[in-house]
Amino acid sequence: MSMTGPRGPGGPRTPPAPVRSRRLRRSLFIAIAAVIIVLVSLRGAAGFYTDFLWFEALGQADVWRTIILSRIVLALIFVAFLFALLYGNLSIADRMAPAQRPGGPEEDVLARYHASMGQRPRLVRLGVTLLFALPIGAGASDQWEEWLLLTNSVEFGAVDPIDAIWFGNDVGFYVFQLPFLTYIVNWLFNVFLLTFFITAIAHYVNGGIRFQKQGQRVTPQVKAHLSVLLGALALIKAADYFLGRYELTTSTSGVVDGATYTDLNARLPVHWLLILISLLAFVLLIVNIRLKGWVLPTLAVGLWAFVAIVMGGIYPLIIQRLRVEPAESTREQEYIEYNIASTRLAMGLDDVKIRTFDSTGGLTYDGVARSEDIIGNLPLLDPAILPLTYENREGERNYYQFSEVLDVDRYEIDGQVTPVVLGARQLNPGNLPQTSWEARTLTFTHGFGVALAPANTVEAGLPDFRIGGLPVTNNLGIPLDEPRLYYGEELDGYAIVKTDRQEVDVPTATGEEASYTYQGDGGVEIGGFFRQASFALRFWEVDPLLSGFITDESKVIYVRDVRARVKKLAPFLHIDNDPYPVLAEGRVQYIVDAYTTTSKFPYGQRADTEQLGDNSGLRHRFNYVRNSVKAVVDGFDGTTTLYVVDPDDPILRAYRNIFPDLFEDFENMPAELMEHIRYPEDLFRVQTNVWARYQLDNPQEFYEQAKGWSVAQDPGAVTGVLTSPITTPDGVVQQPSREARIDPYYLLTRLPEEDDQDFVILRSYVPVSTEDTRRELTAFMVGKSDPDEYGELVVYKVEPLGLTDGPALVNSKIQSDPSISRVVTLLNQQGSRVEFGDLVLVPVEDSILYVRPLYVVAQSPPVPELQQVIAVLGERVVMCPTLDEALRGLFGLTLVSDSQDASASSCVGNTAGLAAEIAAAEPAPAPPEPAPAPPEPAPAPAPPVPPGEIPDAVGGLIERAVELFAEADAALRDGRLDLYQQRIEEAEELIRRASEELGDTL
Repeated sequence: MSMTGPRGPGGPRTPPAPVRSRRLRRSLFIAIAAVIIVLVSLRGAAGFYTDFLWFEALGQADVWRTIILSRIVLALIFVAFLFALLYGNLSIADRMAPAQRPGGPEEDVLARYHASMGQRPRLVRLGVTLLFALPIGAGASDQWEEWLLLTNSVEFGAVDPIDAIWFGNDVGFYVFQLPFLTYIVNWLFNVFLLTFFITAIAHYVNGGIRFQKQGQRVTPQVKAHLSVLLGALALIKAADYFLGRYELTTSTSGVVDGATYTDLNARLPVHWLLILISLLAFVLLIVNIRLKGWVLPTLAVGLWAFVAIVMGGIYPLIIQRLRVEPAESTREQEYIEYNIASTRLAMGLDDVKIRTFDSTGGLTYDGVARSEDIIGNLPLLDPAILPLTYENREGERNYYQFSEVLDVDRYEIDGQVTPVVLGARQLNPGNLPQTSWEARTLTFTHGFGVALAPANTVEAGLPDFRIGGLPVTNNLGIPLDEPRLYYGEELDGYAIVKTDRQEVDVPTATGEEASYTYQGDGGVEIGGFFRQASFALRFWEVDPLLSGFITDESKVIYVRDVRARVKKLAPFLHIDNDPYPVLAEGRVQYIVDAYTTTSKFPYGQRADTEQLGDNSGLRHRFNYVRNSVKAVVDGFDGTTTLYVVDPDDPILRAYRNIFPDLFEDFENMPAELMEHIRYPEDLFRVQTNVWARYQLDNPQEFYEQAKGWSVAQDPGAVTGVLTSPITTPDGVVQQPSREARIDPYYLLTRLPEEDDQDFVILRSYVPVSTEDTRRELTAFMVGKSDPDEYGELVVYKVEPLGLTDGPALVNSKIQSDPSISRVVTLLNQQGSRVEFGDLVLVPVEDSILYVRPLYVVAQSPPVPELQQVIAVLGERVVMCPTLDEALRGLFGLTLVSDSQDASASSCVGNTAGLAAEIAAAEPAPAPPEPAPAPPEPAPAPAPPVPPGEIPDAVGGLIERAVELFAEADAALRDGRLDLYQQRIEEAEELIRRASEELGDTL
């Protein structure tokens, strides 16, 4: 039966329908694939072009050119090298092909290939070479940063401490030069290995190698060719072992990071031995060209394998077990010293100031009054709890939002620098009233202003907003000429402004809806078909190309997230997790902390980054860090400026050589911005974790860690992830408990032994313990933020050790107090829930005072309100509706009930022993010397009161004062405020008289 269609008139038969269908499907598939390839290519080109426009709009086109040119040059060099290597060896293989290929089963398999491709050897060579050279060579472009650092390296001014040949190098060699040299050696080894296998395959196809042939299986020419390639691999491996010696300076196999005893006395000699064996293998492979067989190369490879496995793996283990572990502290002492010094330097902990804080617990209410600048600035608003309150009170529109964690800063309020909690009112693209392209891109384009409230005061349990509302009400006198926010935190997508479509703006003072047309300089011009098409491809939306609202004046705003913006502008910087808004120069501007890091600092210990946020740029392996840059992003026009905070950082100096116009000196930062810089939280977390171990500078004490510290446990927070690792002397990282570590927090306070207030970040320590059982306060570290002392770290060691409670112990006292638990239970009823704010440690005179706010969150609306404030001093725990009452309650100046029947409106807690503490505050004086006999006999003086006892008269006054406080509390519950005030005044008068009587008695 014929398989063709009928013959056409005067022509061949037409193909049958199934054949035509298959051809049609194949053509359609090819066309679709071609369209997809073209679109993907065009989108890549559009992204390339619009990236350039973005950099150009910021005035940093040179940054883009430098990066792109470096990538292109590297790609060309490596592609050209691999192309020449592969093509040259394949050409040699073709020239060495036997004139007559040997017959046999193998040749039968290859016959079809030779029939089809044998006449086009150049095309085959070119295709194979390009197939491997293009992707592998182009991949080297990712090393642009290492290449630029190599060619612009600077010295650190510190050297590795190893006393051995080829060591004693400046740290800059390890940071700037070694990474790229290591990459080149590894890349060369891989591409030569690839070339060896491809060449061997070519020889096999050409007949120079036959596995099933009797006698000579490899021709002498092929043997020589492959021996040369293997010799090159041996030389490259020798270079790899040579550079590998330097990697020992960051070894992680010892008791500490860096080259320890086993590394220098076992692994380093093995590296030298492997270098010699690699060179020997090269010689044997070259000599083997003139010899028959593969005995010498096999011997060389076997010797290399033996040394690499036995000497490189087993020998160091033997040395470690037999020589190091029996006397580890002695053997490793020298290297522990290196590690301590290097880690402190690399982590910015080499200039920590150490002070002693004598915690005697003798604070009086007069001391509290003398410390008004400390007490008055204690934070009552918790930035992690209040976002719902800000959303409810200040959101104004559903399409506005505040960040998940608000920010803490300081501003001048009523003539005093005051801690504040503020948040920017940003656009919420996910909650727009309409979801069309026009609405999300042209209409709803920006947020508006900030909400700012003092952190130390509340109004009816809620923030006392000094800046807020729409239109913005500003009671601080801080200029805010342009409150609109086109850039912000975690703001995705893009917006097109200056179009014929008006943007939705905030309502006017009369309540009327208003519209707005962008008046700033931010964004990239999008007018014209070519640019519109480019952005349509970039965003993968056709609307920018079709919209009739776009004009020649229109601009597109993209890369709107401030962290992503800084990262795109300076991809070599690592970005902090928490940007924060600042009101300066009439606008809302974001300060973004940025870091330089490396993992190549000799003897530097790896940082513990487990406690950092998921978005932190420091969540990677490093052993050196500097907060070298503070970026400022204008919330209105996106202007991004990088200010150099640490000009001495060698890594940043290298980048300044590469990008000379990218950075500004810190002195050029406007004063309004400089007043609001903060010590970054991510860096402080890392440094406090490191200092817990590295506060010990004695190698023996460091090894034992008996005097080591741990960051204090988070009061009341228990997680499912083991945190706060402890590295044991044998180098094992242990997770001692299921308890999280306390978070750092910002305070505006006056530090001990200082006269002026500082805006600081603080974190506390407890003694280290494997089971995490030690919870007493041992020290606390602060980082200063004010410009004149920025970056200064101070550690206060609390003495006497073991007598002051840490945060977890304080929290246990709060939770175990029956009267407080009763009130918390009452507040947790009827759909409400209680949330505790930060437990704030603050040193006041010679005591450690703890303060913790308590919020009640109603079921609807779920707005946290400050209901109670808890104050803890020593064994005294008081919870009152206000901070002032709680502090007075600590000293018996406010009635504190320890009854479980206490109401939520009264002060509750435990002040047992307060009277005894007052009586025992000073030792009783010795009896007076007998006076000369008077003319008339006088009554005998009353015997002195023994220490710790209270005279009956004083006891009676205190008992009556307690009764009056109870009557005042009852009057308050009944709403009789006049009687409440009268009883309080009477009770305070009795307390005053009791204090005077007690003073006279003593």
